[in-house]
Amino acid sequence: MGYNAARALQLLRAGSGRADASFRPGQEEAVRHIVDGKGRLLVVQKTGWGKSFVYFIATRLLREAGAGPALLISPLLALMRNQIAAAERMGVRAATINSDNVGDWASVEKSLSEGKIDILLISPERLANERFRTQVLAGIAAKISLLVIDEAHCISDWGHDFRPHYRLLERIVKTLPPRLRLLATTATANQRVMDDLAAVLGPKLHISRGELDRPSLTLQTIRLPSQAERLAWLAEQLATLPGHGIIYTLTVRDANQVAEWLKTRGFHVDAYTGETGDCREDLERALLNNQVKALVATTALGMGYDKPDLAFVIHYQSPGSVVAYYQQVGRAGRALDAAYGVLLSGREEADITDWFIRSAFPTPQEVAKVLGALEEEPNGLSVPELLGRVNLSKGRIEKTLALLSLEAPAPLVKQGSKWQLTAATLKEAFWKRAERLTALRRDEHRQMQKYVDLPFGRHMRFLIEALDGDPRSVTAPTLPSLPTNASVESVKDAIAFLRGASLPVEPRKQWPSGGMPRYGVRGHIPIDYQAQPGRALCVWDDAAWGESVRRGKYHDGRFSDDLVSACVKMIRAWNPRPAPEWVTCVPSLRHPDLVPDFAKRMASALGLPFRAVLVKTNDRPEQRAMANSIQQARNVDASFALDEQPVHQRPVLLVDDTVDSRWTLTVCVWLLRKNGSGPVWPMVLSQTGHKG
Repeated sequence: MGYNAARALQLLRAGSGRADASFRPGQEEAVRHIVDGKGRLLVVQKTGWGKSFVYFIATRLLREAGAGPALLISPLLALMRNQIAAAERMGVRAATINSDNVGDWASVEKSLSEGKIDILLISPERLANERFRTQVLAGIAAKISLLVIDEAHCISDWGHDFRPHYRLLERIVKTLPPRLRLLATTATANQRVMDDLAAVLGPKLHISRGELDRPSLTLQTIRLPSQAERLAWLAEQLATLPGHGIIYTLTVRDANQVAEWLKTRGFHVDAYTGETGDCREDLERALLNNQVKALVATTALGMGYDKPDLAFVIHYQSPGSVVAYYQQVGRAGRALDAAYGVLLSGREEADITDWFIRSAFPTPQEVAKVLGALEEEPNGLSVPELLGRVNLSKGRIEKTLALLSLEAPAPLVKQGSKWQLTAATLKEAFWKRAERLTALRRDEHRQMQKYVDLPFGRHMRFLIEALDGDPRSVTAPTLPSLPTNASVESVKDAIAFLRGASLPVEPRKQWPSGGMPRYGVRGHIPIDYQAQPGRALCVWDDAAWGESVRRGKYHDGRFSDDLVSACVKMIRAWNPRPAPEWVTCVPSLRHPDLVPDFAKRMASALGLPFRAVLVKTNDRPEQRAMANSIQQARNVDASFALDEQPVHQRPVLLVDDTVDSRWTLTVCVWLLRKNGSGPVWPMVLSQTGHKG
């Protein structure tokens, strides 16, 4: 099977839509290597180099020579629209099987069996699906001409974006025919990652590695500890920065908050997160077409998004590692002579990164709880059933199940919807790996903090050296440094914004799975017994009012008059209708005077009567000690009641200090409505956050 250079160039030009397109250094060599079957290949090239062209052109050439289909494993199926469109222009018939297109599975499988698909795209998680392995993969395994592993750094224990199901590839690769063509691609891999990939993908792995230097990028770091300072800086600089870009945040809440702030300053921006849902494609297109100044994004807008003329990438907080940062900032300036990559560093990022590091692996206690629950149930337990058995969050249970199921041999296995124990026991190697990776991630975070403290002009060299590249080609930044602070007036405006923004508290419409047996309720909550949409002043311990709430509850034993004024201002801006005509509050045995005192002062400021009609009937653990919704619901079952005084039949404001699961508010509203009150408007001082 000989390589056809003229046909390869023709395909490149068809895929790119440019009649004058030519291969970039290393691109054609990689295609030739694959087509000629010269062995397994790892391509490490910076973002925007065109790794997808390599595997799509190679696939087309192999298919034209009579070879079987290719299989592409990628974590980016939702972000591969551009690449698939390019493949279709080359005549490559691409299809995908994933959780979002279940209705297409039958037709895709039929086309695959009939040889009408050139390349099948799947996520690594699909490899764990027994039906896919036995009914789809087994039928084409012998025919596969090329296995492509996209974002291959995810295989590596050392990788910055480790996806647990990539571990399955290690076992699959070992069973492949030695002559099967294999291509692995990534934009970011230091020597440790490449050594790890060589161990997994084979000792004879060929490596094609490009230059890491990005001369078009002017990098800068600025420490601005408070959120208000960074919001102010963004507003001032976005007004002068040319072009369009991405602003990265570490959390979904920050992405939404930064986007809302910039909108109030007149900028056309949108938030893009894992919760964006069906709007993702529209937002990606809006940025591609320069219809927005910027997208404020989490890493949900990460690997795979390609806009060559991004003029800036700004980080609202520092990522956890140099490798992750290089991947993200490298989206800017691919087809521009000059672009900015600016990292703003704030005080909260250390806590956020620490939380991500600590939660990356289950603890021995979490593993013991899950295995213990399964041991008591020989027929197995579903995730909802486990939620009722163990006091762990759904996320922690699912992470524990996923990671343990990927061990070899695995101590548990999924049968249908239920998880069951196997005869295997969890090996000590699991904990050693978790310990090693946790220590590595802490080292990477410390390295990132060194990057933050670098003087202007030293950043690109630092990144290249950290990635084990050659920094000798690095030149001075092409753009001037940006201001390192914001005006006092802008900071004041940002503080006012942070303190004026409230958060929704949505009413619950269903009782928990299994109901609340002591109250005798289950299923749907009648609409007349549901809460009205509520409001929270802030998030626990945040930069707006959260610190004042924490101090008032645990230090002063009394919420400040400033918090009373802020809540009154919030309620007036909220303007619920029908308007509350009296005020009550959620009682507590642990802090009996804290919330009633606050609610009384707030009622007085609103000119409304206060009546404490709810009572706490018995002491229970704090809700924050309950890790999932079912446990939180059971914790308040029959723990509240009404006293003997009659309940006003008019609309009421229900006050509490914090809200997490909303079960406390749901029960209190149900009691009030059931006993004759008018509509109930919940109002809380804070929502809980990571540290709530």
